[in-house]
Amino acid sequence: MRGWAPGFNEDGFPPTLPRPPGKTLLIHQTSAISTLRARYLAAQLSGNRQEALRLVVDEGLLCGVPLQELHLEIIQASQYEIGRLWQENHISVAQEHMATAISQFVLAHLYRHLPRDPANGKVVMMACVEGELHEVGARMASDFLEMAGFDVRFIGANVPADHLARMVRETPPHLLALSVTMPFHMPQVREAVLKVREVSPRLPIAVGGLAFDWGPVLEETLGVAFFGKSARELVSSACRTLGV
Repeated sequence: MRGWAPGFNEDGFPPTLPRPPGKTLLIHQTSAISTLRARYLAAQLSGNRQEALRLVVDEGLLCGVPLQELHLEIIQASQYEIGRLWQENHISVAQEHMATAISQFVLAHLYRHLPRDPANGKVVMMACVEGELHEVGARMASDFLEMAGFDVRFIGANVPADHLARMVRETPPHLLALSVTMPFHMPQVREAVLKVREVSPRLPIAVGGLAFDWGPVLEETLGVAFFGKSARELVSSACRTLGV
């Protein structure tokens, strides 16, 4: 596997999106990223999805900010802030849903620009555990895995353990990745792992998500290959585990 920013030209632009005339490379300073993130967050909170997309594409991607940085430093960081605002009752559930829908909209538009390493022949199945409705993190992790050459089967939010085990049995992946954001869904993580182990005892399983910042870690009892919340760490772990 090559280093991060696979598929980019020497000036930082993916080959699917050459630098337009008159555009200069953005200097990747913390202040510039922080300003872009603040403006993106403001667009989310105002419900302006076109402005959010414009910021990420015109002032991010077209100015040379790598897609990985846009994912982590703009979209993911803004989602963390949205979660904090909701948790502290500064915004409503409806506002949180609106903001999250905007990030999903932006990620969908960025998907076609993902720079990809050559296919490595390994299939990763990605799912949120039963009851977990927050899928942005899992979607971003799926994008990072695709950029690294993995074939990703993204199932999405709220996948019942029995149905997940059935899909693993019927279309076996090389790695199963489970996402959990809310710590009260840790029991569903355990159930999903146990159900999958019944049908595929040797399948490597990775578990990640924001919940591991807030809740207890079950690594010893579950015996999974990876714990954490970083998409980059997941990719590195997947490469080590699957030998690519």
